[in-house]
Amino acid sequence: MDQTRIAEQTSEFAQLMQRAQNLAQRSGAAAMAKATGREFSVLDAGTVAQAYARAGVQLAGDPFALARFQMDLWADSAQAWIGAWSGQGEGSKDRRFRDDRWDGDPVSRGLRDVHLAIENAADRLIETLPQDSKDSLRVGFYTRQLLSALSPSNYLALNPAARQRFLETEGRSLLDGFGNLLDDLERGDGRLDINMTDRQAFEVGRDLATTPGQVIWQNDLMQLIHYAPLTKTQFKRPLLFVPPWINKFYIFDMKPDNSLVRFMLEQGHSVFLISWVNPTQQHAELSFEDYMRLGPLEALDKIHDATGENEFDILGFCIGGILVTATLAYMAAKGDERVKTATTLATMVDFTDVGEIGVFIDRDRLKVLREHMAEKGYLENHHLQDMFSMIRENDLIWSFHVMNYLMGRKPPAFDLLYWNGDSTRLPAAMLLWYLEKIYIENGLRKPGHLKMDGVPIDIGKIKIPFYVLATKEDHIAPWPSIYPTVGLLGGETSFVLGGSGHIAGVINPPAKRPKYGFWTGQRYPETPQDWLAGADKHEGSWWPHWADWIAARSPGKKVPAYDPAKGGLPVIEPAPGSYVRAS
Repeated sequence: MDQTRIAEQTSEFAQLMQRAQNLAQRSGAAAMAKATGREFSVLDAGTVAQAYARAGVQLAGDPFALARFQMDLWADSAQAWIGAWSGQGEGSKDRRFRDDRWDGDPVSRGLRDVHLAIENAADRLIETLPQDSKDSLRVGFYTRQLLSALSPSNYLALNPAARQRFLETEGRSLLDGFGNLLDDLERGDGRLDINMTDRQAFEVGRDLATTPGQVIWQNDLMQLIHYAPLTKTQFKRPLLFVPPWINKFYIFDMKPDNSLVRFMLEQGHSVFLISWVNPTQQHAELSFEDYMRLGPLEALDKIHDATGENEFDILGFCIGGILVTATLAYMAAKGDERVKTATTLATMVDFTDVGEIGVFIDRDRLKVLREHMAEKGYLENHHLQDMFSMIRENDLIWSFHVMNYLMGRKPPAFDLLYWNGDSTRLPAAMLLWYLEKIYIENGLRKPGHLKMDGVPIDIGKIKIPFYVLATKEDHIAPWPSIYPTVGLLGGETSFVLGGSGHIAGVINPPAKRPKYGFWTGQRYPETPQDWLAGADKHEGSWWPHWADWIAARSPGKKVPAYDPAKGGLPVIEPAPGSYVRAS
């Protein structure tokens, strides 16, 4: 390296250190607030410590399990080093170690294989704990978090790809990585807000959410979008999309080639969509019932005003699907038969087994959460981002740690990850009721346990055709926990299992070459595993299958397309509207 470049990098490093010093106090204060409990954190150190203490007592009572753990660990570690130096054995399929340089360097390969041996041995040891307890779930989860953090792939000195890039760039990669780290800390005001995509590559209304339409109604909680038709005639029944309010609505309307809204317009449907507000303190008292009244119920009334129609199809995704299910149960109790088909995507109604999200939610945490939201009136969006990222820590935390900080690169543009980072706040009253009544008490599956607007509801009274989509690798709504829906609803239910996870499995358009297929079955045995064993595998996207399902249950004759500019409600503004742009 010549003297000029050394001087330039030295000057740049000094500037970065000045930024780091300015950030240090804010970062330290943020970390101390979480550690001392003054600031809400998804990680409850006291609960975790108690879980490990009780697990330790159980393991102490089974010395043979501890002895097997030690023997397995020593044997597997020794075999790892023998294989590394002899060149025997296969490489790892773990995505953290997919770079060929992990195989080419015996030291790196040995470190990798020993780490994998430790992870495997720890899994086997934890499996000896009672698997029906919250303690074993927490111990398994946080042990995995620790071991994932200690992976040799996460350290410059141990990661052969990062070391080589450091040498090839003459230290530039480390300097760029330090700059990326400071950018993420500054964006989070002292909290590490890991950048997962090129945030400058997208703008809502320019690159995403571009399907033409009009906002035809709004209230304090939502805007109602009516999309312009793409066919001369449309199915008579309008179709209402109810998105989750944890993130923004445009998961349904990403780029034109992966927009579910555009796809259904092309199939001849009249599509309406709810765009939720991003709550502030003034929304603190909004309840789950308010989301029903001001959301789908008011939307159905206004779609009638716009089109004159009295029958509808409805779709809900994630918590939007939970709202749709509860709303339909309320409508059934009231004798309201306007909705003729329903679809839910990645939606649990039975919370007997919620998967790893259960490590974050119990009545003790609910009390802490209530105290945290008492002043602000809402939960900040980054808490849920942290929780969901920890469930897939290697994909959503450590892979970006390696890319951004060790390799000194910027993440590429990826629309789904841009949407994932565009999350919203959650109002206190709604969130507390939802977590207590639906999550902890599992009230949605219990007839009469929940009341909506004073009316006891029973989802077994929902008699309309229901299309239930789960995804096989969903870390938020595990598909075996969605499957019981088929036995809880009272009408015809079609259960479909898509490939991939919570987002990619849902947004799997046929226009692209679909990566993931889907499974269907005509019989619904008691267990999801038995259903999958007898299910039929299909290549391609589930979207056309769903479109055919709705078409088969729709009135045969189509009608002239509904034009949002000529409907019964005045246009407020063009889609995607102003609510989705609020930060």
